[in-house]
Amino acid sequence: MPVIVHEIYIEAPIEVCFDLARNVEVHTETTLNTKERAVGGVTTGLMEKGDSVTWEATHLGVKQKLTAKIIKMERPHSFTDTMVTGAFHSFTHTHEFIKSGAGTIMRDNFDYKSPLGIVGKVADKLFLEKYMTAFITNRAIELKKMAEKKK
Repeated sequence: MPVIVHEIYIEAPIEVCFDLARNVEVHTETTLNTKERAVGGVTTGLMEKGDSVTWEATHLGVKQKLTAKIIKMERPHSFTDTMVTGAFHSFTHTHEFIKSGAGTIMRDNFDYKSPLGIVGKVADKLFLEKYMTAFITNRAIELKKMAEKKK
């Protein structure tokens, strides 16, 4: 199972970063390239522990839906969501926030398993891991821009 870890320093308070990362509308704004939108569950505002959201988006040229549920939350230090239904066999995404000087280190840990057995493992090596790394990195950069404007 691939694990993608990405860290970025944000010159903004930990609470600002934490709340932006769990805000449904902000998620939509930070994923414009995949046209993500919430179509089920919590569709606006801040996600809390136990909340689910169904996202509709276009990834790799295919329109798809994915439902994720927040299974753990320790405000303002971390929250974890897992896939309930969607294109992956499974995933767990832990969002961590670490106070650092006047700002925050935001760390994404995305642990996933592709569907389709060996075919999925080949897809990981050929393109999927690279695609998911870019997706997570780009979203983090957009969150950074938003947080640093808010501070």
